[in-house]
Amino acid sequence: MKTYTLKTEQAIPISLEDAWNFFSSPLNLAKITPKEMNFVVTSDYTADTKMYPGMIITYIVSPVLGIKMNWMTEITHVKEGEYFVDEQRFGPYALWHHQHHFKSITGGMLMNDILNYAIPYGIIGRIANTILVENQIKKIFSYREKAIKELFGEF
Repeated sequence: MKTYTLKTEQAIPISLEDAWNFFSSPLNLAKITPKEMNFVVTSDYTADTKMYPGMIITYIVSPVLGIKMNWMTEITHVKEGEYFVDEQRFGPYALWHHQHHFKSITGGMLMNDILNYAIPYGIIGRIANTILVENQIKKIFSYREKAIKELFGEF
């Protein structure tokens, strides 16, 4: 199985505490996901719910051509104020392991993401990644960076 890695880094002009409070709430993910993906958290959580190890989060998302898909992730690791990891349990990927890292810096905080993923279906999956998936993931992370700047300001 061929795996792919995407790493991103973004400085944000807010405190580590404020960043953690925002990013550790599952419902806030929809605020930084492209609207055309029709991303909806279907788990029964409130805005005050914070991530914890073992937490299951379910979504409906339309990543391609408006086709709705169910997706389930588990929060496998959490170190409050430092990092959390989500892993797909059900969805379109053969592997989805997404690390979110946070640290204080002068004037705000630094967020690093490390995404490791794999597409099923062997050579067909590799072709799909080259033609569509890799670019789609990069667009999602690019949108997210822009949305975070709109929410919290430019560093």
